[in-house]
Amino acid sequence: MAGGQLYNSITSIFPPGLRALLLLLLVYLDMTIFGRAVADLTVSISTTLLTLFSPLHKPPLRLSSLFFIDSELCWLSYSFERDNLHRRMASVGGIPAVNVLWSTKQHLYFSSRTARLIIGSQCRPAQHILHWARYHHGDKYVGGHRDKLPSPPPSTALATPGRQRTAASLFQPPSPPLSGFPSSQCQTIASPLSMLSISSITRSLFTTAMSSSPIVLKSAMKILSFIADSNSPLLNPDRNFILNYLLRKTLYTQFCAGEKPHEVQRCIDEIKRVGFSGVILGYAKEGVPDKKEAAAVLDLDSTDADTTESNQKVAEYEVNTWREGNLHTVDLAGEGGFVNIKFTGAGSEAIQHLVRGAPPPPHLYEAMLEICQRALSRNVRLLIDAEHQAVQPAIDSWALDLQRKYNSRSDSTAGERAVVYNTYQAYLRSTPKTLSQHMSIAQDEGFVLGVKLVRGAYLGAEPRHYIWDHKQETDTAYDGLADALIRREYNEVLTPYVSTASPKSPTSPPVTEPESIPKPTFPEVDLLVASHNRYSIKKAQDIRNQQSYTGQPQIGLIYGQIYGMADELSCELIHRGKICHEGEVVDTSMLVKPMVYKAVVWGSVRDCMRYLVRRGQENMDAASRTLDTRRAMAKELRRRIFGAWF
Repeated sequence: MAGGQLYNSITSIFPPGLRALLLLLLVYLDMTIFGRAVADLTVSISTTLLTLFSPLHKPPLRLSSLFFIDSELCWLSYSFERDNLHRRMASVGGIPAVNVLWSTKQHLYFSSRTARLIIGSQCRPAQHILHWARYHHGDKYVGGHRDKLPSPPPSTALATPGRQRTAASLFQPPSPPLSGFPSSQCQTIASPLSMLSISSITRSLFTTAMSSSPIVLKSAMKILSFIADSNSPLLNPDRNFILNYLLRKTLYTQFCAGEKPHEVQRCIDEIKRVGFSGVILGYAKEGVPDKKEAAAVLDLDSTDADTTESNQKVAEYEVNTWREGNLHTVDLAGEGGFVNIKFTGAGSEAIQHLVRGAPPPPHLYEAMLEICQRALSRNVRLLIDAEHQAVQPAIDSWALDLQRKYNSRSDSTAGERAVVYNTYQAYLRSTPKTLSQHMSIAQDEGFVLGVKLVRGAYLGAEPRHYIWDHKQETDTAYDGLADALIRREYNEVLTPYVSTASPKSPTSPPVTEPESIPKPTFPEVDLLVASHNRYSIKKAQDIRNQQSYTGQPQIGLIYGQIYGMADELSCELIHRGKICHEGEVVDTSMLVKPMVYKAVVWGSVRDCMRYLVRRGQENMDAASRTLDTRRAMAKELRRRIFGAWF
């Protein structure tokens, strides 16, 4: 259908406000559901959107005007002759064919992903698009047209009803301040969320609208839990096509990377294209087969299912399943990525050893070493998940043993960073002492301590006396631990470890005066700040910027947030090119770009739904605190719909 026909049909049926919302909905459905198969429909709808705000019966536009929905969809209108209004629309990203609606004397072809650019002389909108594409996608997307890039116009106003914005303010990199996030005085680009697609913004708004409402969240969790645990084929997303389709287009796409290797790779590539450093990949199928299922797979007779020999076979089968899943995840994560490891996912025998505080059984230990060795050879780092306190002490012991082997400075293959990270939960009263003890061990034995710092995930399941009384105490502990690790200085939260194993005897030598006590040495630490808290991230980045500016030594520091959550924080961290210091733009050659990773899982739709239900039940309190994200997404969506027109 031609753009004019679609325009006439819609304008004759719907009032202006309703037809605008309808067209936006059609564009969203086209980009998220139909994909490449309906390129012509996308062209028609996008052209109609333009004509709604630049109708044919009005005088021709005299000023070049350029509007963006997101980095994958844009359109423009301009005129060169009287009574001759030419309209062009850029193809949606991912469609290889570039569409031209009307033929004119000037030629402009643009696709933000393929960067097939052909510009005519004196075509100002084309020049603006070239500058915008170069900033958002780099020179590699501009290809051989770099020689056609003129200097940005210093004060060329873009015609936008109700406001005046300059081309320089739209197409120049932002100027954030020395602090972790840009200030209103220094920010020159409308929103860091502009790097996300409109489909991602809409999905995030939908999910946070549910999670920020306690009533809706509890109801949704019950429904998802019922679907995930049901044995009915009608409620199995892997067998019910309709249910699979609905979940894939909502929750699955929002939080999961995919089921097939090429789907996972495409998701990782898209995350990196936005500007993130990589992913923290996890396998959604955490649980292992129960004893009956394993016995069926191993073809064990039912009368022998409880014998010692059959139990051993079942345990080995569970470990092998866990090992193969993690090895595959390491391969999918790719160079520079992270992989989540959950020891309790290795089966019932692993859980029994963890509860008893015993070393891992031999076949499980061999699997752990194989996973670590694969990660080392692939340049992938491993994150050992924290779990309930009933098994956490043994997890700490197993993790330390792996760090001794793979985080050693004497290992030239490991280099100068940690390969294995252990997780520390700041909401536990014991965490500062536990971390201090592990730092002392790392210092004495000469290995790098990998630290993943979180607030905590089992608030509703742990005994209350293990946890701080108030959230403010948890926040203080988290920020204090992060401050000490980043600065490489002990403080009032993280103090040097003092062993109490050997009490002082009456014949012990006198205590040295405090003035003569040497300053405790600080071990080598690599830190992952895993947080959705704006203040904690900002404080950590402020310290990092100060260290970079003054040339102080730095630890390995990265940030991590869940894929599909806290995108406003993640995007603010990576949305940096220059900094603003006391009102002046300064060079960033002395600064370290924040490394931000997104935690995402892969697997079948059913496995991922089970994973989301488990994480939602563990993090019910954190999931309900998504009001800031919902507001940020709503603000960004309003900006994209109305910002260029009003």
